[in-house]
Amino acid sequence: MRIISGRNKGRKILAPRGLPVRPTTDFAKESLFNILNNQIYFNEIDVLDLFAGTGNISYEFCSRESISVTAVDSNHKCTRFIQQTAQKLDYKNLFIIQSDYKAFIKHTSKKWNLIFADPPYNMEEIENIPILIFKNQLLKPNGILIVEHNQYIDFSQFEFFSDHRIYGKVNFSFFVYDE
Repeated sequence: MRIISGRNKGRKILAPRGLPVRPTTDFAKESLFNILNNQIYFNEIDVLDLFAGTGNISYEFCSRESISVTAVDSNHKCTRFIQQTAQKLDYKNLFIIQSDYKAFIKHTSKKWNLIFADPPYNMEEIENIPILIFKNQLLKPNGILIVEHNQYIDFSQFEFFSDHRIYGKVNFSFFVYDE
């Protein structure tokens, strides 16, 4: 994986073998950030990367100088790798939390401008992620939730749904919290 833009543009990051992850492809990530370039100012937002895995998405937001990026993953190997990479890249705005997503959502009191959720495609209850995020009011007004998922999930009938994009086998559903 590589960082597409910002202060670490072009930097390649090699994740160790054995991490239980499916990183967002560079093609899909670049397409996603092209969309976001037209909607937000990266240096004015707080970001939550839920199911952070390798930290691929977190690094991109950090490279673009987001105010803060919180990377949450339940796997110790993943959070340790993200911590090591953040130190190498000198990302002082990246905060790593090892936690189950449900426990994190339930217990956090922070709100974000943008939440990116990339759960395992075969995870049960993936459709509940937007419900949990909105129920627990994790987004600031006009905040954006992006859920990465497979082609078999349709979020179009959910409250706050705004758009759906497909890049190869990667699907992104967008929600905008217009309180």
